[in-house]
Amino acid sequence: MEAPGFHVSFCEIPFLDPPHMMQKLAAMEQRYEEIERQMADPSVAVNFSRIQELVKEHGALKTPAALYREYAQVDRDLKEAVALSRDDSDREMASMAKDEAARLQERKEQLEKEIRTALLPKDPNDEKNVIVEIRAGTGGDEAGLFAAELYRMYQRYAQRIGWKTELIDMSESGIGSIKEVIFMVKGQGAYSRLKHESGVHRVQRVPVTESSGRIHTSTATVAVLPEAEEVDVHIDPDDLRIDIFHAGGHGGQNVQKVATAVRIVHIPSGIVAICQDERSQLKNKEKAMAVLRSRVLAMETEKQQAEITQNRRAQVGTGERAEKARTYNFPQDRVTDHRAGYTRHSIPYVMDGDIDDLIEAMIEQEQAESLKAAGLA
Repeated sequence: MEAPGFHVSFCEIPFLDPPHMMQKLAAMEQRYEEIERQMADPSVAVNFSRIQELVKEHGALKTPAALYREYAQVDRDLKEAVALSRDDSDREMASMAKDEAARLQERKEQLEKEIRTALLPKDPNDEKNVIVEIRAGTGGDEAGLFAAELYRMYQRYAQRIGWKTELIDMSESGIGSIKEVIFMVKGQGAYSRLKHESGVHRVQRVPVTESSGRIHTSTATVAVLPEAEEVDVHIDPDDLRIDIFHAGGHGGQNVQKVATAVRIVHIPSGIVAICQDERSQLKNKEKAMAVLRSRVLAMETEKQQAEITQNRRAQVGTGERAEKARTYNFPQDRVTDHRAGYTRHSIPYVMDGDIDDLIEAMIEQEQAESLKAAGLA
């Protein structure tokens, strides 16, 4: 006999749908344990390259293995709680068991969602550093000021979570205004968090130069590229033209005394990368090559997967006002991400790097689309 008021038959709820998901998760958990055994083997520990491979795979399987273990435990506890809730010899115990079963069922359903997400294919670039390119779009001086504010926003966001930023190149167009800025963000999972920032960012506000108080609309484009290592893309040195010249602009007089700025041209593609921020010619060359590799990798990715627009031009569009990923409306103190359909207020906090919720909204949107495409939604 069921406990009074307890009508949900938890045991009849499917283990997971589709059923192969748990088998796949169990296999991943077994592989995780096998890797741990191998890593503890002294004969493997002395093989540096093998250990590196195992550490990488171990990290990738850690979350699925933990989810499997918790899910299996919750499922066992749930079945016990349901059995106790049906024992009418102790009504008080049955009532407590019913409450516990409801809590466990809620956790089980949440775990099923987490498992579906964990089984989605991972972007191989997610853990990489990124190169971010911000360019003033439509709107004249106001667009340049907005581009500078976006640059500061990402710097502050990186600072908030312990990432490092390195300026690669900047072209200024006036006091506090920039035409473009290219910088690197170094931190674990940087690409996974920032990749959705690519696109046209639109600002609506009254410019400081506007005497009549009219609201203007301006844009800036943002492109986020995963940092490409030498193993990711092969560039023949014979395909490069490297020019050395005197740095100018924001670097100041000290940078201009000697020729340290570097321009690298990838002749087959016409891709150009410039760095003049460092006083060392060697460091400028290293940074310029990092940008060049990332741009070449993005170009090759586009060729291989035409339907996935990962190169810079596809990410940012043309910079026209009608194209927008996000709108920053200052008069209404509102920021709207048009792709995720998410809106928040407190623009001063957003411009100071408080953008985690905007990023999470896009990550959730991507996961929902991936689950739907995989038939797991």
